[in-house]
Amino acid sequence: MKVKVCGMRNGENIRQVAALGVDYIGMVFWDKSPRNVTMIPTHAGIIPDRAALHHSSSEIQPAGSETTCRRPQCVGVFVDEMPQSIITRVVSYKLDVVQLHGQESPTLIRNLRATLDPDLRPGIQIWKAISISSADDIARYKDYEDSVDAFVFDTKSASVGGSGQQFDWSILGSYDGSLPFMLSGGIGPDDAERVKAFHHPRLMGIDLNSRFETAPAQKDVTALQRFLEMLRT
Repeated sequence: MKVKVCGMRNGENIRQVAALGVDYIGMVFWDKSPRNVTMIPTHAGIIPDRAALHHSSSEIQPAGSETTCRRPQCVGVFVDEMPQSIITRVVSYKLDVVQLHGQESPTLIRNLRATLDPDLRPGIQIWKAISISSADDIARYKDYEDSVDAFVFDTKSASVGGSGQQFDWSILGSYDGSLPFMLSGGIGPDDAERVKAFHHPRLMGIDLNSRFETAPAQKDVTALQRFLEMLRT
């Protein structure tokens, strides 16, 4: 069960969450989001501070611990963004995954991949988010199955992610595609047992965001740690 913590921006908060052993850190590049990451130069580089994630070592050691964990991969979330802007952020932030949350066409996605891989970011993955409110919405995956690496099934809402609302997970029983997917949409601190009880052969992991926040883009590390401990038990 892979875990992605999305909507992050603060360098120190990223370091703290990365030390919990999560698999992915997500950053939102959409100016209508309260979690939007802007290209602000600082003494440490471009916000957020990437030193927490990109270092000569592939592992990190949590403070006060003798154990190490793998560094999480970095996911950039985009909504109907211009391809050149996506490319710029992939290079600037050394993104490992591009997650598309808008109405991007399969042709745009294929062209984006051809530009990035292998010349600029070899092996980069592209995920397509699909907003779900009914079983009919899941059928949209068929348009993208030949152009992406995985899906993110999220709750359909006006906010395009980070709404804190859940959809009926049983709907995903109708997903019969061949690609893996991340389960997203309103998963909170009290949902560990529900997540463990959910089974699907293509489930890759879960996406955590707004329900673990103390403020937009600021994650509650203690709540995340407690949730992950329950999830891994």
